[in-house]
Amino acid sequence: MTAAEVVRIFFEKVRSGRDPDAAHNYMAECILAHQVTSENEVIVERSPTNYADHVREMIEAYGSFSINIQELLAQDNRVYVRWKQVGTHIGVVDGFLPTGKPIVEIASAVYRVEDGKIIEYWIQIDREGIRIQLERNAIA
Repeated sequence: MTAAEVVRIFFEKVRSGRDPDAAHNYMAECILAHQVTSENEVIVERSPTNYADHVREMIEAYGSFSINIQELLAQDNRVYVRWKQVGTHIGVVDGFLPTGKPIVEIASAVYRVEDGKIIEYWIQIDREGIRIQLERNAIA
């Protein structure tokens, strides 16, 4: 599979929440996740197992969400993906009690693929947009 195919299938099966445990098929045993939060970069070591757990946490917070890849570009072993995820706020998120209202996440990441598996990624999520939606929904 090409790097683009690995990442696309990873999104369709794992990141979508359809089959989180399939992460072992698309991720190396140790993945470096570069996460940007307000100008601060944090590097987290992930495994397929804890990534699957992370997806299950999203399902607990947002139910069976939909995810739509809006852009996917590949160059050699790097794949850029921009997506829109829409779920329903059914679990506690950042201290906000469930409202049953929609929450939209806009995010993008660059994935590095070696030997058919994701080994590293750089992700940016519109966390401020999510916070604004949570606040607005809590007072509405």
